[in-house]
Amino acid sequence: MSENLASLLALARHGLSHFDIESDARVDLINLSENATYRIAPRAGPCFALRVHREGYHSRMAIDSELAWMMALRDAGVAITPRPVLGRDGAYIQDVYSAALMAGRQVVLFAWEDGRQPLMSDALEKPFEALGEVAARMHIHSRSWVRPERFQRFTWNFETSLGEAQPHWGQWRDGLGMDVPRIKLFGRAVDLIKQRLMAYGKGADRFGLVHGDLRLANVLIDGSNVKVIDFDDCGFSWFMYDAATTVSFYEDDAKVPGLMESWKSGYRRFAHLSIEDENEIPTFIMLRRLLLVAWIGSHRETELAQAMGLDYTQGTAALCEKYLSAFSK
Repeated sequence: MSENLASLLALARHGLSHFDIESDARVDLINLSENATYRIAPRAGPCFALRVHREGYHSRMAIDSELAWMMALRDAGVAITPRPVLGRDGAYIQDVYSAALMAGRQVVLFAWEDGRQPLMSDALEKPFEALGEVAARMHIHSRSWVRPERFQRFTWNFETSLGEAQPHWGQWRDGLGMDVPRIKLFGRAVDLIKQRLMAYGKGADRFGLVHGDLRLANVLIDGSNVKVIDFDDCGFSWFMYDAATTVSFYEDDAKVPGLMESWKSGYRRFAHLSIEDENEIPTFIMLRRLLLVAWIGSHRETELAQAMGLDYTQGTAALCEKYLSAFSK
């Protein structure tokens, strides 16, 4: 374990004192991405998930806004989402300090949700239909939900995803294994994405509050229930971006066209899906793929980035060629 992981673990253990949890509960790292997430297993009673937020990524107001939407979705029966747990001081967000880290971190505790994450090796037609259904319900809710005052979440538009000035996850040019030919090829795809999204527009029927990361790792299948977890990337974007995120890291898999048909079938059970929406899903898949190239480049220390590595960049080149061939005039 690296010194940083050891320091995060020490902070997570210290964070238990902010909640009504035994100090000797077992603490296991289950995910390290933007945040560090731990499974908390007391000697008796239910388990929990403890999320230690990355320093400087989201403000306290933004985290509070995320929790507000999660709870609103659950309370309205729209989606089964994790339930945050109040700390000893009556607040959901706790500021935790540890001598192991120079700066404190914001920490949130959630009740543990049972379920199994689907895998690309599974039969996924039914799960993708369910994903389409839950996405449609969430989009309907987001269009009508009266957000709390001072609601604050990232906006995931072209500029903040693939633009030059302010991309949230860094520059796509800084992805692993980039060279001059790839930069030129990817740049042509980026220009086409920008052109098509400008034509598609940001009307209220197309752009709003979305989950932003509805990939298989953030879905739990529990019997007949589909649970949606990890709203850390929720924010304002195109609704069809949620379709693209379902195949994150597997965009070039041969199953994807069929899975997208299943997703669309599920979506239509609850919400209208226009021809323009359907036609632009490949654009959002390409945008997401290039955004993840940037993420891998700026998160090289994570296991996921290291697992995808150079192969992901190489596979992206083939997708860019295919996209340009299909949509360039």
